[in-house]
Amino acid sequence: MAQMSEPLSAAPKPRVTVKAFRHLKWPALDPLERGLMVLCAFLLLGFTLVELTDVTLRTMHRPWLNAAEFASGCFTWGIFLGMSVAVRRDQHFRLTAVSHSLHGAKRLFVETANRLVILVVALCMVVFGYKNYVVSFGSFLMPSTTPIAVLTAAIPVAGCLITLFIMEELINGWRRGFEPPEQAILEMSLPVV
Repeated sequence: MAQMSEPLSAAPKPRVTVKAFRHLKWPALDPLERGLMVLCAFLLLGFTLVELTDVTLRTMHRPWLNAAEFASGCFTWGIFLGMSVAVRRDQHFRLTAVSHSLHGAKRLFVETANRLVILVVALCMVVFGYKNYVVSFGSFLMPSTTPIAVLTAAIPVAGCLITLFIMEELINGWRRGFEPPEQAILEMSLPVV
């Protein structure tokens, strides 16, 4: 049996965002992103378990009347919080192929325009989502009679998070440029072994 001559290296740090675009991120928001990812995982797990339990109980002729409410809550919050995390991780819909082929002022313009469109949508989510949230206190989930506002609150919350993450990218992009550093470009082009 051969002895190991090299000491074990420390475990790699969990990656939060794509390395190439790390220059557009503030490290202070990394814990928020990780927390949102964990919360989304629990919401997905909760949705799955609620649906599985609901089907099992219905099969046993013991229906769980509130199951749809819990499933809707987990699903709605998971979708909207996941949307905000996707914006931070640059895994959302954006015209990246065009902007990645440009350099200098043209790239700055296209990247800024892309993010401003997302910012406008996020601000609409905040404003109109909040109005919908306030109005939805008059409607109730059945049979628990919980206000639908517990679901619609996810819209302005996600809008606020998306606004924060887009502002982070805009400010850092305007300061440092949107193009990734040369080292990050080299790492992206190297084949994975």
